[in-house]
Amino acid sequence: MDIKQLKFLIALDETRHFGQAAARCNITQPTLSMRLRNLEQELGLELVKRGQRFEGFTAPGERILAWARTVLSAYDGLQAEAAVCRGHLVGTLRLGVVPLSSFDPLPLLQRLHQLHPHLQFELSSLSSEQILDQLSSNRLDLGVSYLERLDEQRFETLPLGETRMGLLYDVRHFQFGEQALGWADLIDLPLGLLTGGMHFRQSIDHNFQSRGLQPQPLLQTDAVHQLLQAVRGGLCCAIMPLEGGLEQLGDSLHLHPIEDARTLASLGLIMRRGAPRSTLAEVCFELLATDA
Repeated sequence: MDIKQLKFLIALDETRHFGQAAARCNITQPTLSMRLRNLEQELGLELVKRGQRFEGFTAPGERILAWARTVLSAYDGLQAEAAVCRGHLVGTLRLGVVPLSSFDPLPLLQRLHQLHPHLQFELSSLSSEQILDQLSSNRLDLGVSYLERLDEQRFETLPLGETRMGLLYDVRHFQFGEQALGWADLIDLPLGLLTGGMHFRQSIDHNFQSRGLQPQPLLQTDAVHQLLQAVRGGLCCAIMPLEGGLEQLGDSLHLHPIEDARTLASLGLIMRRGAPRSTLAEVCFELLATDA
């Protein structure tokens, strides 16, 4: 057994396709299949369900996959620790961020890049549940999510403050005065919203419903970029986080504050407490904690 076999197994899980997993690992598909069969023979277990195409993992395969992630995370942590001992910080920082929050990750990544030019980044937009799950299974180093119902025995947190809301619109299509908008002012507007289930959307619904208001959104989507395209095209306005950097995406975009508008829970940086914990996560966590 070697590290590469574990990487192949994880690549197959992430792509759910033999050919794509092989391409990601820069090997041929027959080589990938052979190396995975070698791993199965060594463990004495069938890990992968095979048919005309990838059909998933067996129950033992799922358990081995979880261990593979832990082993690979420990291996990456060992490499990063050795680099730190040599005076360098290298590797890939895996950061998961909930969509539409007041935290803009780019200034942090730019600062880390300046301090540690050999550092690479993997940035994912995930739900709160996905972030906690991937932190637990070592698929993420850090998460930016809401702190509601967080198990503080399993996760270390750094509060980042509340997420306030504003109305994002394109000035070529809509005009509003200087005064902050109230929730009642939004009812008759063509609104674009994220689909239900996301924390930010739940907070929007709560703000409306607690005031006895029932919006009829013109557009609902689970893709933030489609929402932004609809705003720029003049199809709708969208309720977005203040201080998230969205208004900087174009000269015609403006973010107008909404009175008494905030998410149901505060935002925070989250890192797992238990080992293995990457040095990259600890350095980033400490950097933000120092700035706080």
